[in-house]
Order: sequence, then structure tokens, then C-alpha cells
Amino acid sequence: MPKVTYITPDGTKHDVELENGYSIMEGAINNNIEGIVAECGGACACATCHSYVDEAWLDKIPEMDDMEDSMLDAAFERKDNSRLTCQIEMHDGLDGIVIHVADNEY
Repeated sequence: MPKVTYITPDGTKHDVELENGYSIMEGAINNNIEGIVAECGGACACATCHSYVDEAWLDKIPEMDDMEDSMLDAAFERKDNSRLTCQIEMHDGLDGIVIHVADNEY
């Protein structure tokens, strides 16, 4: 199974195996990764799964759609590499992706 490395705001690294087809948000929720709140359950209706995709992986994930872009406008400290993890589906090509969890509990 492909692996995701989540880095929480305190700098702690969590390596998690995630089945293909699951969102990176689901992997965080299922493994109790601190900082991924996911209040809407993955419906792209909040910004509480906001994270920063490591720069090396940005060209390997799909471009965000207008809905995600709009939701990210509500995120705290949006950056160029900000994404909603509910919108990134895991597949073998993302094995090793690094996700820096944003401070979503403000």
C-alpha cells in the first residue's frame, strides 16, 4: 500500500499506509492525525482538513477545482501549496507524499 507522511504542526511525523481510493483526509482521520478535523466529513464544505502539500509533490496531484479554491479562501494561513486533503485521492503514484498539516483548530 502507498504511504503518506503527515507532519503535524508540532513537527511530529506520522507514516501511514493508505489504501488506493481513500482520500488523504480519510487516512488522517482513520489514524488519529492531530490537526485534521474534517468537520464536513470530506464534502469539500469546510476548510478543516487544510494542509500544505510538500513542494516536491505539487506537480503529482490533480489541480484544484473552483469549489476547493473557494473553500481554501476560508482557510487560516492559505499558501501556494495549500490543499484540502479531502480532495486528494491516494494512488500508487503518490506513494511517499508528504503532507504538512495546517493549524485547523483555531
